[in-house]
Amino acid sequence: MPKLRELLQVMIERRASDLHIGSGSPPQIRVDGELVALESPPLTPEESKNLCYEFLTPEQVKRFEAEMELDTSFSVGGVSRFRANLYRNKEAIAGAFRAIPFGIPPPDRLGIPAAALELVKKPQGLILVTGPTGSGKSTTLASLLDQINSTRHAHIVTVEDPIEFTHDPKKSFISQREVGQDTKNFSEALKHVLRQDPNVILIGELWDLESIAAALTIAETGHLVFATLHTNGAVQTVNRIIDVFPPHQQAQIRTQLSFILEGVLSQLLIPKVGGGRVLATEILIPNLAIRNLIRENKVQQIQSMMQTGQQESGMLTMDQSLASLVQKKLISPENALARASDPAQLKRLCQLS
Repeated sequence: MPKLRELLQVMIERRASDLHIGSGSPPQIRVDGELVALESPPLTPEESKNLCYEFLTPEQVKRFEAEMELDTSFSVGGVSRFRANLYRNKEAIAGAFRAIPFGIPPPDRLGIPAAALELVKKPQGLILVTGPTGSGKSTTLASLLDQINSTRHAHIVTVEDPIEFTHDPKKSFISQREVGQDTKNFSEALKHVLRQDPNVILIGELWDLESIAAALTIAETGHLVFATLHTNGAVQTVNRIIDVFPPHQQAQIRTQLSFILEGVLSQLLIPKVGGGRVLATEILIPNLAIRNLIRENKVQQIQSMMQTGQQESGMLTMDQSLASLVQKKLISPENALARASDPAQLKRLCQLS
């Protein structure tokens, strides 16, 4: 049976994003979004367990066996850094491992639009990076934080579960806190973060009312807050934040959000012509009119304003981003149309028959 290190090495050599290990199946890797089984016999429950435990500390093994879930990260010298999620599957142990580069990719290599880079210059407010699992949200956030680290004298505090990209101090002072290792939970970390004299705060994920309320409050008190949400599109993101609150609070939240929201980047990774994947990004940068729509509960009208706001502020709808990638021959029209919110409009933008 191969060692986990050897499987991770294969994963990196084949430019896969993820490795899946579980009993009853050979190890599988995700290449350009598609799962591919490695040439190996199906794993037994004992083999799956041994592979998943290979890089765990005794404390992590104990925690996993008590809680039956574990998120962690680790580095393999000469290979890469990895994020791991261990879980139980039909009473056996399984794991999903995601590759994280040792270095933080610069924005131009990732394809992050120039308008998004302007957001990191904001002194305060809320910036959200959204999209489905595996759409590169963590990589985009790491690249944006690295821009701040390289250009500003600031205290950056991150609260992550687990820490993925590690940041070395450049111009900024950086505190990276991992849930379960450096703090009990997100709630406790966010409760005390303002006493740590931060300028910039990264919240790994907004997942419930408490974390969203904390992000809004921290941004409102004069800090720049970055966070992720599992939403598709800028309009859905605004609605998600508002709808998580009880009805009697929503008018107040709309007003609060209209003042502090500085940007929403919603992204997808699309199979690239010739192999690999390329980033498609929708960008909402609220102007006075959009802030007014949020306050007045007319969020559905934001999409049409984004379509006409490209020249003014760099705003971009997902369909416009997809059309640009088709015109540059980076993605196929078929892959673009499969992800379009309005296929007919996308055809017009791409001048497809």
